[in-house]
Amino acid sequence: MRKLAPRVLLPCLAALALTATGCSSTGHTAAVDAVTPSPLAAVADDTRRLDVTPAPQDADATAAVTRADGAGKGTPAKTSLKVASYDPTTRKAVIATPAKGGTPRPSRTPGHSATPAPTPAPERPVAVGDVIASAPAPGAPDGLLAKVTEVGAKTDRGTEVTTAATPLSSVLGDDKADGKVPVDPASVTVEPLLKGVTLSWAKSQGARFGPQGATLPLGTLRLDLDAPIDTAPDAPVSAGASVSGFVRLAPTVEFAYDGSGGSGPRSAFLGMSGDWSSQWSLKGRAAASTGAPKRIPFAKLHSAPVIQVGPVPVVVNLDLTCYVQVEADGRVTLDVRQDVRGDFRVGGSYATGRGWTPVSTSNVHGSPVKAEVTAAGRVKGALGAEASVGLYGAVGVSADFAPYLRGEADVKASASTDGKTSVNGAWALYGGFDLSGQLHLQLSLFGTPLLERRIPLGALNREWPLAGGKPGR
Repeated sequence: MRKLAPRVLLPCLAALALTATGCSSTGHTAAVDAVTPSPLAAVADDTRRLDVTPAPQDADATAAVTRADGAGKGTPAKTSLKVASYDPTTRKAVIATPAKGGTPRPSRTPGHSATPAPTPAPERPVAVGDVIASAPAPGAPDGLLAKVTEVGAKTDRGTEVTTAATPLSSVLGDDKADGKVPVDPASVTVEPLLKGVTLSWAKSQGARFGPQGATLPLGTLRLDLDAPIDTAPDAPVSAGASVSGFVRLAPTVEFAYDGSGGSGPRSAFLGMSGDWSSQWSLKGRAAASTGAPKRIPFAKLHSAPVIQVGPVPVVVNLDLTCYVQVEADGRVTLDVRQDVRGDFRVGGSYATGRGWTPVSTSNVHGSPVKAEVTAAGRVKGALGAEASVGLYGAVGVSADFAPYLRGEADVKASASTDGKTSVNGAWALYGGFDLSGQLHLQLSLFGTPLLERRIPLGALNREWPLAGGKPGR
């Protein structure tokens, strides 16, 4: 894998894959079973409300531990313990404590002599029943959430323990948390699959990367594509097919948990939201499709941002494959461009008594689309992505989103949505989008009942006419 940026997430298209949006000259709002959790009655208890924040980048990757108590409950607390290593096959880990040594740093008070700082109490070792939540560690690239089932020998590296899978409810307990965390655009790993793919980003602290970095809004990342696609065998050289354009996004992770019910969470949410825009162009005479439309992946992206839920590091895994898809009969020469922008929210929402329900909403506005179609025939071009969002390496929500343009023509047609047309034959141009996806069994990681089946987001197709005409009009 080649890295265009150190751990660079391209939630850029992640957004595209995860949204239900369309492209038109007027705003379109699409909703897929949009669900807002219904208010739950207040519970009189000692529930804590935990802040949801970005994990400190310069902090040591220490683990949060929920200590077992006689009642089978515990409270998560930040510790100085670290996961030195983990073997996913045997589920054995080595838990280390900070190395001892060094001179205590003196504390000074104005007008007083230096006095040694108090020596911190030694960290309590892990015990059977403790739950460990850790950021990415050796052997656990997506973090670790596990319960200690056996404590083994102490070694020079730390204490060996055997672990078992456990849900988030076992570490968050009766606490509540609800928040949004922007994804660091520099936290993405990119694997280009075609030549002509470049990445740019701009961090809120002012750092920038890539050829477009200087012009990007802060906190945004951008993926540019300029690549040839299969051209019809009988097409002239001037009709060589290609696709070019970009997608940019400022994504945010949304996380919510309410454990105040006492026996498993009362409600939960995992998803992604943000603003995005895209501009792309499809030109030339694409080769005829045989069977299914031809899908051309051009980049794979991965990021594992860590969000801090109180003292607990929660690892969110984001993956997506960006692609171009072309469906054509090999007869049409096309020169079409579109510019769309909007926002999105996608994820899974849980409430006691209702279970898991999909959430997918968006609002999109499209600029005037200009197109030229030559010869009789049809063509459909899409720029989309397959994306997934999950926790600790387990996929929770997946979606496939593809905004597209579709043209049908006889002989020669030129058009734009600003009303200017030149017609020498019947023609029509449409904008639309395809969306499909599902909630996965792994959402039970929250401590909710296991899904009996994967819940579909609902296969959506929305299409609207952009322009059209016939001789004499």
